[in-house]
Amino acid sequence: MSALLDGVYDGDLTVGELLEHGDFGLGTFNALDGEMLVLDGVCHRLRADGTAERASLEDRTPFAVVTPFEPTVGFDVTTRTSRADVVAQIIEREDSQNYLFAVRVRGRFESVTTRTVRKQQKPYPPMREAVKDEAIVTFEAVDGTVAGFRTPLYERGIGVPGGHVHFIDDEFTAGGHVLDFVLERGRIDICRGTDLQLRLPLNESFGEADLDPEDLDTQVRNAENSRPPR
Repeated sequence: MSALLDGVYDGDLTVGELLEHGDFGLGTFNALDGEMLVLDGVCHRLRADGTAERASLEDRTPFAVVTPFEPTVGFDVTTRTSRADVVAQIIEREDSQNYLFAVRVRGRFESVTTRTVRKQQKPYPPMREAVKDEAIVTFEAVDGTVAGFRTPLYERGIGVPGGHVHFIDDEFTAGGHVLDFVLERGRIDICRGTDLQLRLPLNESFGEADLDPEDLDTQVRNAENSRPPR
């Protein structure tokens, strides 16, 4: 993640190779050409206009996190619930925050607000510049899935500390990186992660990147939760 913040937007790992390591996850594509969401072994590309399509196995990624999704905890939500309340319920059921948790929320959403960074052109700007042109889309009264990870703080720089989730509708035609949502009703499943396999890209831009900037936490917050200036 810290390399992505520094403008390293090209990786050498293909989607086909990525799916050998898990059937659930998220990330992005080379040149930041869409958000990635992997569900049930299928990789989807979520574009800046809010549309979604199936990714090619030959597409490449500079950043992705995947896992075999095997739920260890699950519960139903039967009343209108905000994103903050969903997070609180997840934390309540998982008493240790020292593990990475894959989280899948399937159901009916009153609203889901997403953003997606637009495809970048070389020479790539750092992430703090790229997100200034991101597109905000809100979906209302929609059935779909919010999925992603809660990452422990000690993995900052590798992943995104805290919650990082993407959305796709049940028709797999629309979605994006989630800023906020309100769940009407649904099912929440949690998978605890205990193993970590890390693969780094073998290219010059990664080798020269500043992976430990002093303002790393601020850059992550801006990249993951920012809205364009109004």
